Amino acid sequence: MAIAYREWREGDDLALLEIWGGPETVQAGQFRGTLSPSGNSPWRRCIVAEDVVDGVAIPVAAAVVHEASLHPERLWAYVEVARDHRRAGLGSTLLTMLRHEAAQAPSGVSKLRCKVEPGTPGAAFAEAAGLAPIQRSRLVVVDPAPLKLPVFGDGSESAATDQVEDLATGSVELSDVVGRYYTAVHGWDSPGELSVAAVQRLFLDDLSGAHGAIVLRAPKASAFGHGIAASRKGRLEGFAISYAQGIPGADADSAGAAGSSEPTEVFLGHEPKLDADQARAAVRDLLALIAYQHPVMLELDDAMTALHAVVEPLLESGKAHVQGSETLVVSDQA
Repeated sequence: MAIAYREWREGDDLALLEIWGGPETVQAGQFRGTLSPSGNSPWRRCIVAEDVVDGVAIPVAAAVVHEASLHPERLWAYVEVARDHRRAGLGSTLLTMLRHEAAQAPSGVSKLRCKVEPGTPGAAFAEAAGLAPIQRSRLVVVDPAPLKLPVFGDGSESAATDQVEDLATGSVELSDVVGRYYTAVHGWDSPGELSVAAVQRLFLDDLSGAHGAIVLRAPKASAFGHGIAASRKGRLEGFAISYAQGIPGADADSAGAAGSSEPTEVFLGHEPKLDADQARAAVRDLLALIAYQHPVMLELDDAMTALHAVVEPLLESGKAHVQGSETLVVSDQA
């Protein structure tokens, strides 16, 4: 082989696709979309390796490193080499070149991270390169009626209505809790400070795919102290955001109507100030409600301790199952 390295050029995506074929993992398919010309807004460096045969240069590998506005404490990196050119040092050379570029990133951040699927060549390459797992993520489908329905207050409909509420995704109250929850469960890779506008854009507006939300509140509180009738809404303790046409059970017209077997994608979380027992109870009660009649699909990171504590027993009992393969976020440790 006579290997030459250069910057990414227009048309390389089609040339590499012809050589690479389909992506080997979900993560590879996602990262291929980040391969594009180098630039500074946002900062990105992309390198292509060509095999020169009889004077003809054929792209066979590519690598990219770039900054991220969300989770800015590390740079995303990705390397892919054609199957018939692996174990020849191309991947290692490209990674070394990425590290050289990363050392000059304008943010001053040089630590790399990537996503891999356990047991794959990509995971083996990452391990050999010194990238170690910092988080595990799974897509979990929860079957209908996995948990006993909760009883609120005195068990009356009015008590349930006081605590379970359909809430507009544009709610500032919801945005505040969602943002703080996301930050709290990503201490391993900080997202930085999230404004209400950023939370809306990432999780709650139409472009994010959000279609509805229900929330769980604490029992009503009195605005005037003990002994005075409660009239003020209780604080928001948990939330479930639907990324289909609505949360099952939220209303009669929502997606997941009777007869549908497709799980509804849901982002489920809690007020991060709750103690461990309260957080588990809030997540458990909401999950029991939204999955009572229809399956739901949750993204479960090991760092989501309350959700993990509720869902893991369902996986063990067969009331939930992992869809697809696990994803590991791997990173430089130094």
